[in-house]
Amino acid sequence: MARINLLPWRAERRKLREREFFIQLGVAAAVAIGLVVVWAMWMGMRIDNQNDRNAYLQGQIAQLKAENQQIKNLDKVRDRLLARKKIIEDLQANRSQMVHLFDELVKRTPASIRLTSMAQKGDLLTLNGVAQSNAAVADYMRNLEASPWLGAADLQKTEKQGSDSRMPYTFGIKVKMGMPKSDGTPAGASSLAAMAVPAIPSSASKSVAAKPVHPASATAGPVRAGSASQPSKPGAKP
Repeated sequence: MARINLLPWRAERRKLREREFFIQLGVAAAVAIGLVVVWAMWMGMRIDNQNDRNAYLQGQIAQLKAENQQIKNLDKVRDRLLARKKIIEDLQANRSQMVHLFDELVKRTPASIRLTSMAQKGDLLTLNGVAQSNAAVADYMRNLEASPWLGAADLQKTEKQGSDSRMPYTFGIKVKMGMPKSDGTPAGASSLAAMAVPAIPSSASKSVAAKPVHPASATAGPVRAGSASQPSKPGAKP
């Protein structure tokens, strides 16, 4: 005898399939949510690691900037020290220049020239004075140019005045100062030797001091001791 199932089995199977579908859907959603959470945590860790690296790099950059600023400050200090060193070296090199300069002016100034003022600006020397003639000024310029401590002389002005009949001309000269070239002999040896004057006895110094000495006469030969103070004996030969 054939058996006939009259129960609604199709509805039960449909419900079972629906239940399996929702279970699979829930599992897939849970897996997806888990993956999203894990990915978010991993990305957060990477971001935190990169932020730490950026903070370390920023600190190193700030440290390097501070060191660069210190280096710049040290460079400025070095430049100032080098400038001071150069000034000291220039002063040391030109320490005896003024001595030689005055010595050369005394030797190079003729009797027909009288200086009234002298000014120095850098390595340029300005001489103002009076002269007997324009030829005397020209000779004076040639004498200055012949000096090893003086360079080219440039005439600024020459005018005639009537106030002084002995020195009717006023002039202005600019001379460039310089150092002589080394030729194997000590610089300024001849000038220092020319400046040396033998000792004069006290009796003769009174008579010599009473007379004014012109600058051109300072380079004359050595003074003989006793020639100015001892009177000649009667009948003695001159």
